[in-house]
Parts: sequence; C-alpha cells; structure tokens
Amino acid sequence: MKQIDTVLFDLDGTLINTNELIIASFLYTLDKFFPEQYNREHVLPLMGMPLVETMEHFSKDQVQELVDVYREHNIANHDDLVEEFEGVFETVEELYKKGYKLGIVTTKMRNTVEMGLKLVGLDKFFSTVVTLDDVERAKPDPEPVQKALVLLQSPPEKAIMVGDSKYDILSGKNAGTKTAGVSWTIRGQEYLQQFEPDVMLDHMTDLLGYLGER
Repeated sequence: MKQIDTVLFDLDGTLINTNELIIASFLYTLDKFFPEQYNREHVLPLMGMPLVETMEHFSKDQVQELVDVYREHNIANHDDLVEEFEGVFETVEELYKKGYKLGIVTTKMRNTVEMGLKLVGLDKFFSTVVTLDDVERAKPDPEPVQKALVLLQSPPEKAIMVGDSKYDILSGKNAGTKTAGVSWTIRGQEYLQQFEPDVMLDHMTDLLGYLGER
C-alpha cells in the first residue's frame, strides 16, 4: 500500500506560471484607480490571498470595482502570459498513470482555473477542483483541503498538499496532510521554508522521488 495516494496542488505559482499575469493585472488596476502609487514590491507580499481580501488592502470602499477591473484584465491577457512550470506536465501525467488521486485546491474563481488548466493541457488529470466558489473559508483555513479530501474519499494522512505560498502549507498542515513547498515560489524559497513544509521541491519531478516513484 502506498503511504501517500492523494496529491493536492495549488494552481497559480505552483503548476502554472501566472506570476506575470497576476502582477500585470494588479498594476493595471491599481494604476487606474491610484495613478503612480504602487509598484511590484507592493503587490508581491499579497500574492496567494483571495482577490477580494487583497483589494481590501488598497481600498475598502472600492473593492468590487477593483476586482472587476482586475478580472477583466486578467481574462483578456490570460493566454498570452500564462505557461506551465518546467516538469509539471510530465509529473502530473505520471502520477495520474500510476493511479494517484489528484486534486486542485485554489483561491481562484472556477472560470479562470478552468482556463489555466485547459491552456496547458492539465485539465484531463484532475478529478476534483476546489475553488474559491466552493468554500466559505479560503486557505489557510483547512476547509478547502478538507473538501478536496472528501471529494476524493481520501484521509488526510494519505495526502500531500503542494503549493508555493504560506497559505498552501498552512492549509495542508491545518487539515492534517503532508505538505510540499516549491522552490520557484515568487517570494523565494527561504521565505517559504519558514512555514516548515515536509519537503521542498527544487523541480516538480522531485515530487516523484519523494513519493517513491523514481
């Protein structure tokens, strides 16, 4: 019997490189509402949080307008600025072929999650996708991870949560799963290491080694 038979992945910054798309959408939106007040350095620490929560940092009164402009820009530029990280497709495909139960746990809305998965051809591998639309409390709360585990009929001790932000690691820990950080996180590996994931992946294929498949 495999010790771990279920792998949950965050999407943005973990499987697909949406970093430049996210930053561009933030800067476009913020520049429209607050010209020349914000740059990349203001945006980076907030990445990984739900969008509404992030926008509250900039203006509590205009959250919905900010979100709407951000989403419009994000969708319009999605396919030009998004690509998978190296080794992702081959790793996910191998896990799928070996019978692992695979899920996505993300703070994004379902429509942009589906766009991203289809764009890089990963949509066929995931039987469960838990998005912001599906939960009351986002990561780092355990709810999204717990929901994915219920849908996949997996106990937490047989699962691992893979992600690029503290929210992913803490959500997995709070739900009782193993956790894996990715060294290509935009905040830097040392930052992510503070949250003590069980393993830090230098390359997505390292996950296969950790799971005993290489």
